[in-house]
Amino acid sequence: MNWFTNFVTTTLPDFALKLLIAAAVVVIGFILVKFLIKMFQKTKLFAKADPNAQSFLSNFISAGLKLLIILTAVMILGVPASSIVALIGTLGVTIGLALQGGLSNIAAGIVIMVSKPFHIGDYIDSSVASGFVKEIGIYYTKLTTADNIDVVVPNSALTGATIKNLSTQDLRRVDFDYNVAYSTDIELARKVLLATAKVNDLILDDPAPEVLVAAHSQSAIVLKLRIWCKAENYWSVYFDMWEDAKKAFDKFGIEIPYNHLDVTLVNPENE
Repeated sequence: MNWFTNFVTTTLPDFALKLLIAAAVVVIGFILVKFLIKMFQKTKLFAKADPNAQSFLSNFISAGLKLLIILTAVMILGVPASSIVALIGTLGVTIGLALQGGLSNIAAGIVIMVSKPFHIGDYIDSSVASGFVKEIGIYYTKLTTADNIDVVVPNSALTGATIKNLSTQDLRRVDFDYNVAYSTDIELARKVLLATAKVNDLILDDPAPEVLVAAHSQSAIVLKLRIWCKAENYWSVYFDMWEDAKKAFDKFGIEIPYNHLDVTLVNPENE
């Protein structure tokens, strides 16, 4: 009973005070970290940095400062610094083994920041995901797809994949494969496709559009139309040309064949 009374009157109030101080340190510290990150982002040094580095450094510094605040709060609670160091060492090995993927994501984030295969705002296409780069973080890269869906991709998945950056070049080539019947006048079909491309204001004259015979398929000749446009007009040109080419083929009587099957029925009584 004396022990309980001593605990309630002496130990418990002291621990409660330390707990209150530790909680205050965490809350105030996190608010200060957020404020310091915002101040850091307004500096000239940050403004001169690459957008990839800006996003990565902001997240990395924020995470490091928050970890330091948490360790300070633990020490306020009375845990010896030597014990914390030993615990960190043990946890570091354990967590490192358990979270190898997380560590690889951090390493991959550094690789992305240094090698700069893409930047914030670029549209990338990979086997993992496609979309506009919204944020490059410590562990993940956030993308926004063309239909406005946010996708979070592990950094290691991106560094391990082949990435097409569709924003680095001002111009893009759009390729179309049109099937025409074997009876079609190839020169007529070529002139029709080139004339159809010429009336589209989004299609460039230089490099000039071209029509090539790409293949002799089973039921058609494949004509490949190659045209150039500005990168931001790619999809408009893509959909316009499919529609415009069909209308032009219909106007000039150019047949678009389709696979069909001839079936012959034999009457056994006539054999």
